[in-house]
Amino acid sequence: MPNGVNRVALAVFVLFFLAVTVMGFLAARWRRADNEHSLDEWGLGGRSFGTWITWFLLGGDVYTAYTFVAVPAAVYAAGAAGFFAVPYTILVYPLIFTFLPRLWSVCHRHGYVTTADFVRGRFGSKGLSLAVAFTGILATMPYIALQLVGIQAVLDVMGVGGSENTNWFIKDLPLLIAFGVLAAYTYSSGLRAPAMIAFVKDTLIYIVITVAIIYIPIKLGGFDNIFARAGEAYSQTNPATGKPRGALVSAPDAQWTYPTLALGSAMAMFMYPHSITATLSSRSREVIRRSTTVMPLYTLMLGLLALLGFMAIAAGVKVTNGQLAIPQLFENMFPDWFAGVAFAAIGIGALVPAAIMSIAAANLFTRNIYKDFIKPDATPAQETKVSKIVSLLVKVGALAFVLTMDKTVAINFQLLGGIWILQTFPSLVGGLFTRWFHCWALLAGWAVGMIYGTLAAHGVASPTQSHFGGSAKEIPGIGEIGYIGLTAFILNVAVTVVLTFALKALKVPEGIDVTASEDYVADDAAAANPKAVPVPRPGTSPAPNLS
Repeated sequence: MPNGVNRVALAVFVLFFLAVTVMGFLAARWRRADNEHSLDEWGLGGRSFGTWITWFLLGGDVYTAYTFVAVPAAVYAAGAAGFFAVPYTILVYPLIFTFLPRLWSVCHRHGYVTTADFVRGRFGSKGLSLAVAFTGILATMPYIALQLVGIQAVLDVMGVGGSENTNWFIKDLPLLIAFGVLAAYTYSSGLRAPAMIAFVKDTLIYIVITVAIIYIPIKLGGFDNIFARAGEAYSQTNPATGKPRGALVSAPDAQWTYPTLALGSAMAMFMYPHSITATLSSRSREVIRRSTTVMPLYTLMLGLLALLGFMAIAAGVKVTNGQLAIPQLFENMFPDWFAGVAFAAIGIGALVPAAIMSIAAANLFTRNIYKDFIKPDATPAQETKVSKIVSLLVKVGALAFVLTMDKTVAINFQLLGGIWILQTFPSLVGGLFTRWFHCWALLAGWAVGMIYGTLAAHGVASPTQSHFGGSAKEIPGIGEIGYIGLTAFILNVAVTVVLTFALKALKVPEGIDVTASEDYVADDAAAANPKAVPVPRPGTSPAPNLS
């Protein structure tokens, strides 16, 4: 890594950073509503976004600094295994096209702001709703942390922040500054800030990827030379493991890991609170359908982006922290001014999703913890104030992830969150299509999946970490290595199904479903009815709220 600060790249980076910061604060005046003191306005942008804004917003919180830094870093470190992100983003779109419109309809009919709101209304259980809210907050913090790591990576490459021997405060100062800016404009403008900035972010990303995929191979002698040099590098033995560094094609012992990780990640992607927040901010069911139809354009970008990992090897990039590989590739290959543009794309690509994530987690706390258990009579203005404060606290929690865990394995932050959030799939997606599951069975299944997933991940070691060193482990009863999150999910579903049969046989009372079949296909936002009267389902008797 070059010594000193790349002043030209830093100047370009700071220019873009300041521009989007100003946009973030000005966004508070964009489509300003008569009543700004409500979660619908601060946390969901007034539920008024059209197709293109929704598309940019969904892209902004799905394709993040994780895309730019961690995916090609995984390819740089291990080869083909890092491409798991490409098939999972192919699998996810038919899945979300099936259930997101149903979720939008029922949430708009009943005024739901979070997934936990829906789960409580569907299953009549505060306990299950609390579990979903807790999981969403817990899984979101490491995801925000990953975005902050992405910002720090580009600043490190530009020479800002000092070396490993620098005083910790000086070294982490760039990260603290980014945290402060993010916190300020999120507090001020709510969801409108990342919605506005997402236009700049995606434009920069498409420009950088288009230039990189053409310009860098030309400088490196073409893709034939890139793949040849990458293959040579992967064949070399890794001193830490005694095995080859990686492979251009997945080895036989990884053939269960790859598909289970892809499938599990696809199922988890739209369980995250920030993905649902972006969905519920749209103005109609049809907007969701159109937006998800064009979302695969981002997958094309992702496949090209992953190739940068091979290019970094061919370009002779040598870094001890794999997360620096792509920023260092840009530093080495691009003119300083365009390197600054590329770094700005990564930095802004971190700010947009981090803002949405903190808003989504804050909404979960406010609606499903504060209002349900602390202050049931909270006014909309009080809810908004609490959400703003909690959005700051969530970022502090994410910052703790970054400062206390090994940043060289940043991708594992997100994968750990994926293990957790996947355990909400039966309650959320299952609840959108059936009311057969018993709420207590869903809660028990969730607990089993969470406990198994966390303990299994804790037991995975890597050359740099004793615990939480990866997300793949031997699948019980099969003996193959697979994604821990998917194994935990299968255990979750098995427990849920068995206990549902048992509880129904014992005639254990169920919670009251306040939704109706027509709510799931409605496309009339004006029909929102947050004060819907609970009506027992046919064949059941009214039961107290199960908490």
